[in-house]
Amino acid sequence: MDVPDYYSDLKYCPKCDKYVCYLMGMEHSYCVECGARVRLFSEQDWVAFNENITRNKPKGGRPKKDHRKDQRGRESA
Repeated sequence: MDVPDYYSDLKYCPKCDKYVCYLMGMEHSYCVECGARVRLFSEQDWVAFNENITRNKPKGGRPKKDHRKDQRGRESA
C-alpha cells in the first residue's frame, strides 16, 4: 500500500469538475486552480462508495440459537 502524502493527495472540485490539488484550511479545503471549496468525492464516486460499503457490510443481529444443545438435554442460555 502506498504511503499517502499531502503533495499527491487530491480532492474533488465541483467547479472544475475534476480531482485537484487543494489548499487545506482549518474547516474547509480549497481548489488550487479556481479557489472553490473541494470535497472528498464526486457525486458519482460517493454513490459507488456507499453502495460498496452497504454491500460488504456484515449483517447485524444476534447469532442463531444452537438447537443441538437443547436436544442433548443441556440448559440453553
